[in-house]
Amino acid sequence: MLISDVSGAVIGGKFGQVNPRGIMFYNKLIDNLLERGIKPFVTIHHHDIPQELVDRYGGWLSPLMQEDFVYFAEICFKSFGDRIKNWITMNEPNLLVDMSYIRGWYPPAHCSPPFGNCSAGNSDIEPLIAMHNMILGHAKALKQGGSIGIVGFTEYFEPLRDNEFDRQAVSRALAFTNACALPTFSPEEINYVKGSLDFIDCIHSACISGWDRPIRGFVYTTGERDGEPIGGRCGIPSFFVVPEGMEKIVSYMKERYSNMPMFVTENGFSPPQQNNQVQDLLQDTNRVDFHKSYLAALARAIRNGADVRGYFVWSLIDNFEWIDGYSQQFGLYYVDRQTLERVPKLSAKWYKKFLANGTTDHSNEEDFTTRSFGNTNATILGSEASRAAI
Repeated sequence: MLISDVSGAVIGGKFGQVNPRGIMFYNKLIDNLLERGIKPFVTIHHHDIPQELVDRYGGWLSPLMQEDFVYFAEICFKSFGDRIKNWITMNEPNLLVDMSYIRGWYPPAHCSPPFGNCSAGNSDIEPLIAMHNMILGHAKALKQGGSIGIVGFTEYFEPLRDNEFDRQAVSRALAFTNACALPTFSPEEINYVKGSLDFIDCIHSACISGWDRPIRGFVYTTGERDGEPIGGRCGIPSFFVVPEGMEKIVSYMKERYSNMPMFVTENGFSPPQQNNQVQDLLQDTNRVDFHKSYLAALARAIRNGADVRGYFVWSLIDNFEWIDGYSQQFGLYYVDRQTLERVPKLSAKWYKKFLANGTTDHSNEEDFTTRSFGNTNATILGSEASRAAI
């Protein structure tokens, strides 16, 4: 299985005719995947919206965006719903409001001090408005058959010190980061939101962030303890390798959301930028070690009762990572940017073997993981597709 996105700029929407060539492109993509035995999970909205909607009424800062999202979702359901059975309405809306309306790093680049010095925006108010409209847009997008979910960017936090103040800070951080603190919903809006999920999708990373502000839950977070990093370093300075975080965040989501079915839709590793020699990039033993340890942690959560239905590697190929461009390499496949040749890394070969469940040594961690998944309803799902707009 893999996850792929559809783009509103390719398909079109209410303020212009639906683009038949865009529909044809995605039909061909879906049909070719199914012919090869690959079942797509389709994401309807992955951060990008037509500029016209921003110019007309401000995009996600306006409740009008809810209806335009529903209109676009209905086009997707009608065009592809006969073959697509697993839908994701939005990818990481909590990360999008952070990057777009708190820090101002993504379009429309809104922010205010102390988070940044943008030409427009209010970092304490606009993120809540945008998230409110996104959640309602998701809830109003009624699918025709199949299952529907929404992807959250999830982080786990632990107290820096063993005291009640830090434990309360952890509780706030988990709620604001993973549960999306929102304005009050009206009774009518509550009815829309209730029952709008068939499953939860979570993307897990161990990160640092934080300002002592209301929008952050009055929490300051750090990636160091006693002057030392909390885990192995990654290519993105705010990411750390902390495998036990996977087990803990999945267990947290299990308890908070009454063990609703869950998919881990993104989990991956980009190495520190030390050597870009191709042969070194292909021998990515650190990525193999990363996935072994994180899958083992996920397997422990499953054995403890978490209803996890699947796991996607981020990512299939070294792709365009938003503001980081091609500087981060998360892929199982290396891509030669001159010839576009895709070359499997060591991790791709290991993962193929792992999926085939070919290990025979029952004493090692890898076999413990494959046997743990084999004893549940979970599926270790191939690889996630590159999520750059298609």
